[in-house]
Amino acid sequence: MIQTYLAVMAGGAVGVGLRMFITEWVTQRWGGNFPFGTILVNISGCLIIGLFAGLAGWAGGNSSGPAPLIRQVVMIGLLGGYTTFSSFSLQTFELYLNGYPGYALANVFLTLGLCLMGTWFGLSLGNFFRT
Repeated sequence: MIQTYLAVMAGGAVGVGLRMFITEWVTQRWGGNFPFGTILVNISGCLIIGLFAGLAGWAGGNSSGPAPLIRQVVMIGLLGGYTTFSSFSLQTFELYLNGYPGYALANVFLTLGLCLMGTWFGLSLGNFFRT
């Protein structure tokens, strides 16, 4: 059991590093006035979790696909460290409190809408490749 925890924690460390790298990369290219990096991280994280859930047969009740340890490392560790909904929430309030209520609202709708679509698309891809 300890090996599982260590593997999941290692996945979390990788996820945190990826989140930081991608957020900084996007900010360097498009500036930091709007949290495009956070949105990109959340969308891609949702796509990946949907893909793994689809490959695992989560939506169809089939248990084939990646081994349980791989699913735990990716879905709990890597994506737990990678996705940034806590950052999303704070940035949304910062936008609002700094006088940008339209940006705050856009951040909410873009993030939620595109992340739901990313999860659906990933789930569909996973189901397609699993069959």
